[in-house]
This record gives sequence, structure tokens and C-alpha cells, in this order.
Amino acid sequence: MDSPPIGFGRRSRCAAAGCRAARAATLGLILVYVLGASSRPALAAPSVPLAPRTQRLAQLLSGHLVRLHPRAESRRIAAVTALRPITGERTTLPVIGESRDTQGIVWLEVMLPGRPNGSTGWIAEQGTRTLMTPWRLIVHLGARRVLVYREGKLVRSFGAVVGKTSTPTPTGSYFVEETLEMDAAEPGGPFALALSARSDALREFEGGPGQIALHGRDGLGGTLGRAESHGCMRLATSSIDWLAERIGPGVPVRIDWS
Repeated sequence: MDSPPIGFGRRSRCAAAGCRAARAATLGLILVYVLGASSRPALAAPSVPLAPRTQRLAQLLSGHLVRLHPRAESRRIAAVTALRPITGERTTLPVIGESRDTQGIVWLEVMLPGRPNGSTGWIAEQGTRTLMTPWRLIVHLGARRVLVYREGKLVRSFGAVVGKTSTPTPTGSYFVEETLEMDAAEPGGPFALALSARSDALREFEGGPGQIALHGRDGLGGTLGRAESHGCMRLATSSIDWLAERIGPGVPVRIDWS
């Protein structure tokens, strides 16, 4: 949560190439599901349990009211817009449950962006499109590593700069809200994966909501393997480039202290 993610609300924007990259990443979720897994051999990770092979996603075709329970008369707890604020891409949420009410309406339990961290709720399936992603990220703060899983198998492991003691990276289960390309003059480039997580230490920074992201080190520096950021995870340029080409909205991200 360095300058780019915290300042999302005020000064970050999606360059044309970044919007194309985000759209391509979203399309890739569908293509991967249809075409199947890559033949690239997976890296061994004996100390890490295998991640689920795929994750169901709900892409919103319209704005949705979020209910506490899976029925229309249940209390409204939030509203989610159809488009993300930075890139204009369609909102894509991980689906963690499904229920049909007495009226025959299908409801989806989804993960929600923003505060409080880790929030979930129920939206109607109508007005959504189902996608599947084989990708999943697991961040180990103690090891200062970002692990990338595809169809449950570890395929990459990247060193990272994580949050320092005064502004720690929040732990929990989150997802990628948007994938964007940063302008050359903006710190934290060349790419950022803006997460659904928000800082527990900073409610606001530079006009933004304290949004956590995985991003580059352009204009920021930082030593990989150290805890010295404002909460975000900084990666080497080659690492964030690799992620930005593959990881689109909705991809689950788990952050823990191991």
C-alpha cells in the first residue's frame, strides 16, 4: 500500500495499454477454462498444501445489492457497482457459496471489496456471468514470498517487500479487484494488482482508501525480502510483469504470516 494503491482514489488512472492488459487478463480466465492447463512443469512445494484447482467467479453485468442472507427480504449490507473505479473493467467477485430461495431465485455468496476486510455477502445470480480461473496467489509475509498457483500447482515464487511493523500488510483472504498499468511518472510501476484488502493502519493516504496492492518498485525502491513498505507488496519488475500478463480481476489472494 505505497503511493499507487493508497492514491488510487485521487491520482492513479488506467493507461490505454493497461486497460487492454486488464481486458486480456479477464478474457484469459475464460480461455484457460476452455483450453485447459499449460504443460509447463510445476515447482515442488512440499511444505505448502495444494491450492484448489479452480475458483468460480461472478462477473457483474449490472450493479448489485448485497444481502446478509440469500433472500430478497434480507437486510441490505452493501452495494457493488458493475465497473471498477480505476480501469472501468467489470467487477469480478469470487463465489464461495450458492443457495436457491423458496421463490426459485439463485443467490451467490461472494467475497466483497473494501472495508471491513474479508467481508462476504449474497447477490442474485441474475445479472452475472460465470467465469472460472485456475490462478491463485498466496503471500507468506514471514518468508516475504508471493507464491503463484495454477490449477492447484505451484508455478512461480517471487521475493517481495512487505509491510513494516508500523504499517503491516493485512492478513486474510482477498482477491484482485483490478490489474492496471501505471504511468511512467507514477511510483510503484510498471504494473499494480489492486486488491480487495485495505490497510488496518492507514484509513486514508494521499486521497485514496488505503488500498493494498502488489506492484513494482519504480520510484520506490526497497530491498526484496525486507519488511519496509506501507503495507503493499513490492515486487521486482520482471515479477510484476509476469503477474500482470496472467492475473486478472477476481483471482483469489490469501495473505498469511508464515
